[in-house]
Amino acid sequence: MLEVEQLYGGYNSDSVIKDVSFQVKKGELFGILGPNGSGKTTLLKMISGILPYHLGHIHLKGQPLKKYSTKQLAKVIAVLSQHSSEAFSYSVKETVSLGRYAHQTGFFTEWSKEDEEIVQEVMSWTGVDSLQEQPIQLLSGGERQRVFLAQALAQEPEILLLDEPTNHLDLSYQKELLDLLKKWTLEKHLTVVSIFHDLNLAGLYCDRLLLLENGTVNRYDTPNEVLKQDTIERVYKTEIRKHPHPKVPAPQLVLLPESYYQVVQNEMKITEENMRVNPEYIVLQSPLALRTMSSGVTGSGMGWYNTFVNRHVDRNYHCDDHREEMSDFLKANGFEPSETVGMMTAVYTKDVVFRHYEEQGFSLMVIVTAGVGNAVDVSKSFEQSYELLPGTINTWLFINGDLTDEAFIQAVMTATEAKVKVMHDMDIRDAQTGTIATGTSTDSILIAATQKGQMLEFAGSITPLGKLIGKGVYECTKEAIRKSRERRESYVD
Repeated sequence: MLEVEQLYGGYNSDSVIKDVSFQVKKGELFGILGPNGSGKTTLLKMISGILPYHLGHIHLKGQPLKKYSTKQLAKVIAVLSQHSSEAFSYSVKETVSLGRYAHQTGFFTEWSKEDEEIVQEVMSWTGVDSLQEQPIQLLSGGERQRVFLAQALAQEPEILLLDEPTNHLDLSYQKELLDLLKKWTLEKHLTVVSIFHDLNLAGLYCDRLLLLENGTVNRYDTPNEVLKQDTIERVYKTEIRKHPHPKVPAPQLVLLPESYYQVVQNEMKITEENMRVNPEYIVLQSPLALRTMSSGVTGSGMGWYNTFVNRHVDRNYHCDDHREEMSDFLKANGFEPSETVGMMTAVYTKDVVFRHYEEQGFSLMVIVTAGVGNAVDVSKSFEQSYELLPGTINTWLFINGDLTDEAFIQAVMTATEAKVKVMHDMDIRDAQTGTIATGTSTDSILIAATQKGQMLEFAGSITPLGKLIGKGVYECTKEAIRKSRERRESYVD
């Protein structure tokens, strides 16, 4: 649909764009990225025919761009510039109607039924149909942006060129607009070439990306290849972190503000001093949010939390909506559910075991509550009936260090292996199968890290962090089970 080969050009004799080559396929949503001054808008002006180029070639539908007349080009390409303006006080409908110019013939033109239908349709698509009689000069910046987009779409182009289409739009209209553009590329085979300043929107919606740096091509590939952390940090000269979108296979980037570094430089270490125990719950509160991975009733998955609650419930606890009930409990006790990882246990809180382990450059705080009344051999679990009971072995690991995603996952694995070893060594059996248990039916785990200090890339069983986790979880789990057993036996006596 569009081919750019070894393009050079700019203003006067200066070449802002230097040796740029890429192709855009029919029905593709193609994004152009780059920091300010990298040549994005200049390149778009050349493709649209507004700005002549010095050297190279631009082919549109297999034909050189320079062979198209102005009116012919307007039937193929529509342009929405970043700073659209209107000198006259046209109404919204009159402004949008100007987009039909390329399809009108003759000196005296008549407004056709088809023209009216298309104008009404594109105004509806862009959400300005209710404003069609208003003067455009009285509209907000976001409303004007949508009017000029409707004007471009009224041309019924095959290629739509956009310079920051989401500029001045609030969050909901950004999503609606880009959802609409994506839908048109898929259903109407419209080809969209757009400049993006928001790298996350580009990664979320574009099929391919072109990254410009100082007027040249830095990367030209799929979003996942272009939006590499080291590439973006180098080109934009700022520190970011790349992570996957939680719902769709698209890369997303987050900035690291300077204030973050200032805060984490302060001395902070999670120790026994951060926790307290009462008959209703065990709580650990951190002065700063910790990055966590957990299977809590609240705060499950990955996130950032500063409060961690292990709540004692009766063994016969039952609730139709335990998440909502847990949230109500947290609120009643002065904890904010959105900032809290909350778990339940039938074990008495006074039987908790916690220890602090030091290693060179990092440390670990282990907190365990453990009872084995509902112990299960996972290899025989298909023989068990499903029944949701309060968590019996709850394992908390607080790591004073900077963990990678890989280390978080390995920490869960290592802690689980240590727990299984305890079950074996203490000869704890599945009551239904008689075989050695591997855990209980409702175990929960939490890994929380300060994300400051020494980088801990791995947490496998033979790594420095893994060794500490293995030792700590084994010792604390064994002691917690012993305490729980002694309490149960004292009740029997």
